[in-house]
Amino acid sequence: MWLLGAASAAPHAHSGPPFPIVTERTVGPYRLSVWADPDATDDGSAAGQFWVVLAPAQASAALPADTRADVFIQARDRAASVSSRRAEPVNGSVGRQFAALLMDHEGPYAVRVSIQGGAGAASVEADVEATYDLRPPRFMLAVYLMPFLLIGWLWTKLLIRRRHRVITTRPAS
Repeated sequence: MWLLGAASAAPHAHSGPPFPIVTERTVGPYRLSVWADPDATDDGSAAGQFWVVLAPAQASAALPADTRADVFIQARDRAASVSSRRAEPVNGSVGRQFAALLMDHEGPYAVRVSIQGGAGAASVEADVEATYDLRPPRFMLAVYLMPFLLIGWLWTKLLIRRRHRVITTRPAS
């Protein structure tokens, strides 16, 4: 029973691909989704990544080319200033925009996305829990694969040795 209690505390941690924090919400003239990969870092790199997916609220309308999103974050668990960054279009598409911000510690953050453009202005708020990226460094892949590669090499060597014995022990006809 205590295992279930321990497992239920784990969903707040994040290690993996981005996940939606706002899904298909209509705000003003826009329908938007916000995806987050809230990784905290100690080295000062901007690892808190946010993707803003925009579409016009009315299917018959088009998204103006000057539409821009600004992403703001603020730590909820301590006094901290608001960090912000203008999201840049991904592959030149204003419908998909990306911003990376510094999340300097683990904990809850308030996220606000403000949109301005020819269709008007809108804003949406959400919360995320920043955690340290728990994925191992890439060089550790070699360390983790080493036992399997060693077993494969030994197995192949054994098969070759067996085949060589079978060929050399066959009687000549």
